[in-house]
Amino acid sequence: MRILHTSDWHVGKVLKGRSRHDEHIRVLAQVVDIAREEQPDLIVVAGDLYDTAAPSPDATRVVTRALSALRRTGAQVVAIGGNHDNGQALDALRPWAEAAGIVLRGTVRDDPAELVVTGRTAGGEPWQLVTLPFLSQRYAIRAAEMYELTAAEASQTYADHIARLITRLSEGFDAPGVVNLLTAHLTIVGAAAGGGEREAHCVMGYAVPATVFPANTHYVALGHLHRAQQVNAACPVHYCGSPLAIDFGEEENVCSVAVIDVAADRAARVRHVPVTSARSLRTVRGTLEQLGTVQQPDAWLRVYVREAPRVGLREDVQELLPNALEVRIDPDMIPDLAGQRMAQRAGRSPRELFGDYLDSRGGADDGVRELFDELYDEVSQSS
Repeated sequence: MRILHTSDWHVGKVLKGRSRHDEHIRVLAQVVDIAREEQPDLIVVAGDLYDTAAPSPDATRVVTRALSALRRTGAQVVAIGGNHDNGQALDALRPWAEAAGIVLRGTVRDDPAELVVTGRTAGGEPWQLVTLPFLSQRYAIRAAEMYELTAAEASQTYADHIARLITRLSEGFDAPGVVNLLTAHLTIVGAAAGGGEREAHCVMGYAVPATVFPANTHYVALGHLHRAQQVNAACPVHYCGSPLAIDFGEEENVCSVAVIDVAADRAARVRHVPVTSARSLRTVRGTLEQLGTVQQPDAWLRVYVREAPRVGLREDVQELLPNALEVRIDPDMIPDLAGQRMAQRAGRSPRELFGDYLDSRGGADDGVRELFDELYDEVSQSS
């Protein structure tokens, strides 16, 4: 069978105040084109369809239309909730999804059988897919309890809960002649973050070892980390990465979807197909004169400007580079006077302390000092 694995769409993403709505439409249209070209039997969307738990109507239209278009390629489509998604809202869409022939699993419910999807390829090969939407630490415990864990087991770590849930859900993987698949939205120990993930759900007890996956799994389709990569494990475990760079920390990532060919008696072969429809993200550095020579008309830019801080500097940079979404002073241009300030702080007046602050930031505009003096005098007199 052939599988197309995609995840972390983050539809509705706003980057430094700039909507990426049009980019998402182009990116997902390209994913649909890849599906038409590759003709997979199964398409797995491994979570984070949306960027927020309260997506706009526009974002909802983009996602539902993309899922419908993927289904029209003839593939079975299965999508799970990620940590950015509202799992209950995804479950509320299940009547629409079922009518469209799409499987949506936003949350873990009382019946574990709901999380195991089965089917056959056009050639008749049977497959089964365990679907595990993102679980917070609190709900991992509740989900584990639903599947009859003891009180002692329910007090174990997040990784233990996930391992027990996967063991329970994959009990049918011993059936002969069936392609065993699993999709989850997880951070795996040792995997590399893409750069734009929500850190609280990648660390602080949310990372689990790859040993949670049964060795007889033919392919594990993961979402959550935005960099395409294989994870060392007893079975094939892959992140497909996001189809577009979500934030500037991901500018070096190669955006793609994964295409997998696998059979019950044949190891998975994985290819990453690039997705190139979104604008690239680039970081540039230089003086105003140097920035004036930058030629990146089709990229969103993060700019580190090598000039002393002053009023109007950001506007000057954006006049040169209209696609600059983030403008910062290069840290090398800001003197480190922290130790000196601490030594001199005792007994100094608020005016002197504010003057020290301006000096430390390289901001010596007399107008700012005068405004502080006026405001300080006004506050002092009123008190």
